[in-house]
Amino acid sequence: MSRIAVDAMGGDFAPGEIVKGAVQASLEFPIELILVGDRQAIQRELDRYGKKGRLSVSHAAEVIGNDESPVSAVKQKKNASINVAVSLVKDKEADAVVSAGNTGALMTAGLFGLGRIPGVERPAIATIFPTPAGPVLLLDMGANVDCKPKHLLQFGEMGAQYAEHVMHIKNPRVGLLNIGEEKEKGNQLAVESWPLLKSARINFVGNVESKEILSGKVDVVVADGFVGNLILKFGESISAFIVTLLKEELMKNLLSKFAALLLLPALNRIKKKVDYDEFGGAPMLGINGIVYKAHGRAKAKAVKNAIRVAHEAVKADLVGCISRIEKK
Repeated sequence: MSRIAVDAMGGDFAPGEIVKGAVQASLEFPIELILVGDRQAIQRELDRYGKKGRLSVSHAAEVIGNDESPVSAVKQKKNASINVAVSLVKDKEADAVVSAGNTGALMTAGLFGLGRIPGVERPAIATIFPTPAGPVLLLDMGANVDCKPKHLLQFGEMGAQYAEHVMHIKNPRVGLLNIGEEKEKGNQLAVESWPLLKSARINFVGNVESKEILSGKVDVVVADGFVGNLILKFGESISAFIVTLLKEELMKNLLSKFAALLLLPALNRIKKKVDYDEFGGAPMLGINGIVYKAHGRAKAKAVKNAIRVAHEAVKADLVGCISRIEKK
């Protein structure tokens, strides 16, 4: 049974939605959850629910805000909920940590408290994009703005391990994000990364253009954190734009409202396929422990699913899988 520490104070809707999602997860999955944060505030939220699974509370008197400097805050606020949650993993009292709080602080706390997996120079943040052909993993999503070819190689290797063992994709196809398919295309980073990825023990299928991310051509897309974060933010905005556009068009008149009623089952299925909340949190790959970042605006469903994927990563021994890359 997985033991997962949940930062109950991180995120825009903490602690209410965080606790709600944790309660839902505790009833649905074979896990133990440790809610970390202000004990009284957490208990008030827990008292709202009758039936609960295996839940306990670990008190943390401080919170790191999104507007704080990650490194300074992690160093100065030793009793912050993020620090305490990571410490539970370090002390083997938990198998994983989930937080919707400050991304930089979570990465910093993870690096300070757990360190890197041996052989990994730059931990990366990965995220899943929904596509008609199935989920696609993208990394890095912003942890490393400036990268070297060897870093992109490691991103590809770690992403392949995650796709295979947590997403359950057999022999996942790995592509390098670029402006063209030819190996000579792109900037110096892309050109020098191509042969490293080609010679790695992964199913590298070459360059992939941004228009092909959603096509089903690859299962893992590798990029530096600057480009990856731009893709992520643009993708989020496009999803919101399409939903808004559909609502406007389908509510224009009585006929369109009737059509919307007929289309509702299909629209709900589409919404579920492209709903980021369904995919849970973003793993911080390369940290010597299982660390997941839920969206800052995460509500109960997203929190529940972040806990679910953290549980899957524990079961898959994700850290062990990445640790064995260099030994293959």
